[in-house]
Amino acid sequence: MSNRLTKIYTRNGDDGSTGLATGERVGKDCLLIKAQGDLDELNSNIACIRAHQTNKTIETLLVAIQHHLFNIGGELSAPQCKFINSKDTIWLERWIDFFNQDLTPLKEFILPSKDVAVAHCHVTRTVCRRAERSLIESARENEIRTELIQYVNRLSDLLFVLSRIIELDRNCASTYWNKDLILPEPD
Repeated sequence: MSNRLTKIYTRNGDDGSTGLATGERVGKDCLLIKAQGDLDELNSNIACIRAHQTNKTIETLLVAIQHHLFNIGGELSAPQCKFINSKDTIWLERWIDFFNQDLTPLKEFILPSKDVAVAHCHVTRTVCRRAERSLIESARENEIRTELIQYVNRLSDLLFVLSRIIELDRNCASTYWNKDLILPEPD
């Protein structure tokens, strides 16, 4: 295998532009690059979930998702490549169903937990939602296949379910939303 990154800095982006795999140069603030940045942040946050020493099943799943996110980013940079398809979204749905069978049905919304791993899973879910919004926004100007948006949408659902699974694995109590909460007073 050849060296893909022989030089980390090129100075080509010092003018505020960056190169796509097609050779085209675009502004670093264009919607396509924004979407790629949000996907990169999402991938990094998934790595943070992994750092919390989740179980082997979750670890293996998260690594595969990180590869998928790189595939989506690659497809944004080189639209002629088709790395993600509807089978990948169905794969996520199967995982959601697998994990969801161990969870009690929700009757109320839940608040992110005080457990660090669970809280980080919720943060990652919100970053995923932002990445989805960036893809949708970018699709107004660029040709982005719906399969990519569907995958990221389903991923946020999976991250919500994973937050509940990690909470269960760590024996944490859920905090349910209480619209009638009585506010505590200082002593």
